[in-house]
Amino acid sequence: MELRVLQYFLAVAREQSISAAAESLHLSQPTLSTQLKAMEEELGKQLLIRGTKGSRRVVLTDEGMILRKRAEEILSLVKRTEDEITRSDETIVGDVYIGAGETDIVRYFAEAAKEIQKNYPDIHYHISSGNAEHVLEYLDKGLIDFGLLFGSVDVQKYESIPIPSKDTWGVLMCRDSPLAEKERICPEDLWDKPLIVSHQRGDNPYLSQWMKKDLSQLNVVATYNLVFNASLLVDEGLGYALCLDKLINTQGSNLCFRPFSPGLEASACIVWKKYQVFSKAAGTFLDCLHNLLESKS
Repeated sequence: MELRVLQYFLAVAREQSISAAAESLHLSQPTLSTQLKAMEEELGKQLLIRGTKGSRRVVLTDEGMILRKRAEEILSLVKRTEDEITRSDETIVGDVYIGAGETDIVRYFAEAAKEIQKNYPDIHYHISSGNAEHVLEYLDKGLIDFGLLFGSVDVQKYESIPIPSKDTWGVLMCRDSPLAEKERICPEDLWDKPLIVSHQRGDNPYLSQWMKKDLSQLNVVATYNLVFNASLLVDEGLGYALCLDKLINTQGSNLCFRPFSPGLEASACIVWKKYQVFSKAAGTFLDCLHNLLESKS
């Protein structure tokens, strides 16, 4: 399978039309159709459902959807590889890719990047937000250089540096909620309340242990991936969100945050694949971040 044909396929997926894709690629429609047909024959699967005479719209099959996702990842990785190889040996420029969940710890990345910017202003940073599954998937596929993860790390697959500070678990609620009168929230306070919890599976064991109940036994009215979205549900009175502190600025808002009692903290670390060969930009970032974290520990 040629990279060029993958680009053709993505153009058709984007335009949803073979004729429109052919025009954007400066190819004739018969040439593009032949290339796509050959790819389907090579894979032994139909990738596109061609439109009828009354409609020129092209629809991807299930196999076509899979190929679209993989093709985007492959071509993105190829571009990064080309960029890293072709850059000058005399200067440090390029891109650093980081995957992270929502956490105040990202400030460490910003601090390291700001320090590097003084000497290497042509290094650029790209942060992909997502839960642990998202971060690990992108890390394993080489689509990001580093990931920020909470909890344990598979030492057989990854190298890591612990983050010296920890995030605090608690409850995000409306200021006029009954529990807002308390300084800290106990597990029993939440047993009969409508809860909004993270749908990240790695959080569940910690929360269940603290709650002294499995989450399936509680009144979970909603789950979230992004805390900002959870805060909107809270603001509308749907329930109480279990989340980390310092992610939502509650000053001057209708919301407030109360920590757990007993306290529950989340430890994080920056991780990367074992035997990873970094670009100069990524290597420079890691060195600076390592020194920064050591100075704060």
